[in-house]
Amino acid sequence: MENQNQETLLEIKNLTTSFRIEGEYYPAVDNLDLTVNKNEVFAIVGESGCGKSALAMSIINLHNPNYTKLSGEINFKGQNILALSEAQMNKVRGADISMIFQDPLSALNPLIKIGAQIEESLTYHTNMTGSEKKARALELLHQVGLKDPERSYNSFPHQLSGGMRQRVVIAIALSCKPELIIADEPTTALDVTIQSQILDLLRDLQEETQSSIIMITHDLGVVAEIADRVAVMYAGQVVEIAPVLELFENPQHPYTRSLLASIPHADQEAERLNAIKGIVPTLKYIPRTGCRFAPRTPWMPESAHQAEPTYHQISPTHQVLCTCHQSFKFEGEM
Repeated sequence: MENQNQETLLEIKNLTTSFRIEGEYYPAVDNLDLTVNKNEVFAIVGESGCGKSALAMSIINLHNPNYTKLSGEINFKGQNILALSEAQMNKVRGADISMIFQDPLSALNPLIKIGAQIEESLTYHTNMTGSEKKARALELLHQVGLKDPERSYNSFPHQLSGGMRQRVVIAIALSCKPELIIADEPTTALDVTIQSQILDLLRDLQEETQSSIIMITHDLGVVAEIADRVAVMYAGQVVEIAPVLELFENPQHPYTRSLLASIPHADQEAERLNAIKGIVPTLKYIPRTGCRFAPRTPWMPESAHQAEPTYHQISPTHQVLCTCHQSFKFEGEM
């Protein structure tokens, strides 16, 4: 599903997001570059702790400035939004860039009815009258597939199911017709059937509104179903980026290959799942030189990794950090 429209909507240059731990700052996102085009679904995939959510929160500038340092550029429609004041960013956040959080129950105010929560964004960003805001809220609830919009409009969050709450969160994100939507693990808290419905809904809405979506996920099944391009993150770095089909058919980085090899297959022995050895290093202990995934690749000799990894162009649309000889494959890799 490679997007043919290559007009850039978001361009991130040399972004570093560092968190303060015991008086010292450690980068969770480390000198990262990437672009998101108009009218595409761009997935960012990796294990928990790889920096995906830190990147998402950086784009929408929701980090606590008392404990976080940001450097580099985040250019949205040609404007570096890291240089905006908080008041200026508030005009962008929710209107031009919105976010779908992974836990709808905590994202919604339990004491306020659904209709009022949708209208809050409209009140801040538009000049709609009360009746216009209600009409827009009901339209959005219908658009996200809620069968009785009026009932949902007058409900409190706890009166709705998990899937219905997630649809409400999507409705809020869409309320001001943003050009960029950041979806941070939007199906994690849902069962498999509802997950598929939400993914279908997001893809349909993206095609209908011509907006762009950044999909944060650890699930390669989600990536295969919804994304046009995908960036694989590990330890604060993008280690590989490519169109989805190209990444699945020709993965280059050992981390990407390990992730793909860990996906269960229908013909696989039930008791034997391929796991990636080790864990993602914590911020204080991320290696600052060499391939950061090297400690988790015991099947590869040290000589297989670049001493100072650089990006390599596999194809015009496919880049990888630290090429490793493809003959070094662990037992479970396809």
